[in-house]
Parts: sequence; structure tokens; C-alpha cells
Amino acid sequence: MKDVFKNKIILVTGGCGSIGSEIVRQLLKFEPKQIRVFDNRETESFNMQHELREHENLSFLMGDVRDKERLNLAMDKVDIVFHAAALKHVPSCEYNPFEAVKTNVYGTQNAIECALENEVEKFINISTDKVTNTINTMGATKLLAERLVNAAEFYKGYRKTIFSSVRFGNVVGSNGSVINLFKEQIKSRGLITLTNPEMTRFIMSIPQAVKLVLETAKEMNGGETFILKMPVFKLEDLANICIDVFSGNKKIAVKNIGLRPGEKMYENLMTEEEAKNAFETETSFIVLSEIIPSNYKSEENKQKRLKKTALRNYCSKEIEPLSKEKLKMLLIKEKII
Repeated sequence: MKDVFKNKIILVTGGCGSIGSEIVRQLLKFEPKQIRVFDNRETESFNMQHELREHENLSFLMGDVRDKERLNLAMDKVDIVFHAAALKHVPSCEYNPFEAVKTNVYGTQNAIECALENEVEKFINISTDKVTNTINTMGATKLLAERLVNAAEFYKGYRKTIFSSVRFGNVVGSNGSVINLFKEQIKSRGLITLTNPEMTRFIMSIPQAVKLVLETAKEMNGGETFILKMPVFKLEDLANICIDVFSGNKKIAVKNIGLRPGEKMYENLMTEEEAKNAFETETSFIVLSEIIPSNYKSEENKQKRLKKTALRNYCSKEIEPLSKEKLKMLLIKEKII
């Protein structure tokens, strides 16, 4: 991994967010020449500068991916781009759909065009399981962002930039995480609100998510979507664990409030149609673009231990969820609780 990032100039859009900031922290281990942390949030940028003040190869840039001119300046002489900037919360995107379009769609296209203009080597787009069989604005805009990235690989001509996406599910402990909500509700209200106790979601930690992102930069050929194989949890089990850990033996009520606008009972990581054009390893799926001739040769696949994916719909409803005990152990191991 060090060979990929050492002495490189790297830009992380949305670099002060949960995923973006962890990308920055992990990249520091590989001795890049410079990491440019690009974000539009002043307070978060200030706090991160203070946290990482001993690192002289960090540069904090204020700006928004909606502003192509500013983004183009930030990408000058950059080797690798991690595009993590996005509007990510389902309800806020439902109520403000065109704001989601401006950031997730226009912002991604701006980043793509700037990467091509500046001859960036690698462009990694951070995506979400919400794109699969989507019913909400956030998922629809992020799906289009994935397609824009794939299309860039197709139409780039002789430019050297290669483009890929990484798709993963719920990241525990991230900004807006339901665990943080449960904790606050227990302490302030003595009440937890559940959308539906039978709801299931894929789960991973922030370090796990970022490990996949960095591995993508090493393994990408262009046009792929990398998907981490993740365990599933049941929302009711997570709520009960939070009550056990944070209630201090106080009696906590649970109120079912129903699905919020744009929410699904179950999530999908990959559709059956995508599986027809995908390979897998022990830890990941690699979905190839339908519009780009495959770079995956049979001999290379053997070396990388790739095999064709069995045709199936990778849905949280169809996977046995972690037991409450195993879920709790995972949360403790990742220092979430």
C-alpha cells in the first residue's frame, strides 16, 4: 500500500467528514507528499487542523464541490482523488432534493472534469448501498454519481486518469449514526424511537470502510464498483444493546414511529443484474461496468483469486443477522460503545 501513496499529492473532498477524515488519518501512515483536505465546513476543518497539527504534509482547503473553479485550483498537480463529499442523510435529501442533486450529481461531475483537466492518476468515488434498487433521493443522486464515474472511464480518451467507485452500507459511529441518536435519546428523554424493530441493515466500522477505499486505489483498473461483504444487524437488537449500555438501569421506553420518508425496511448491496457482471474475492465483490470492455483477464483473475459471482440479489433481508451478542462484541471491538 505504501507504494501507492508514498510521495503522492492526494486530495480528499469532504475531508472533514466521518469517512473523509479517516481516509486522511490512514493515508498519513503511507508518507504522502501532501494531503489536501477539501471541505466547506469551517468548524470541522479547524478542529481537524488542531487534531493533526503535528503533520506538516496536510493542507486544509475551504471550498465546495459545487464550485468547479475552486475545485480545479485545489486539484492542481494532484495524483489521487478520494471523492467523499456528498449529502448523505436520507430525510434531508428527501425534503431538499435539488440540493442533493447540486452536491451529489453536479459536484461529482465537477470533480470528474477537474480530475481529467489536471491529469490526475486515480479517482475513487465513495458511494452507498442506498443506490441499489433505490426509492429515495439520496440513493438516486448517488446512483447517478456512480454512473457519471463509470462514464468518465469510458469517454476519457487518452487521458491517464482511471475512475472507480466504492460502495458500502451503514458505517457505525459516523456522523448522524443511529447509535449516537439512541444514546442521546436515552440520556435526555428516557425513550428510544424505532422506525421498525424488524428493519435490517449492513454494518461496518469506519476503519473497515476506509481500508476498502484504500485497497481500491491499489487494485482498481478503471470502471469498477468495489463492494465490501458485510454482516447484517437487526435494528431492534442495536436498540436493546444501547439500552443495556447507556441506560444505567433506568427503565427506557421504546416507541415505534414507522419508516421515515425515503426509508426501506431492507437494503441491497448489489442487484442480480449487477451480479451477472461481477467477480468476487473472500472479502469483496467487484462489479464491472457494462459500457467498458473488461480489463479482467483470466490469468490475472487466478492471481487475484477472483471468481465469477453467483447470480443473486445481495439483500439484508436474505442474510442471517448477527446475534445480539456478536453485534455487541463488534461494537465493543470497534470502540463504538
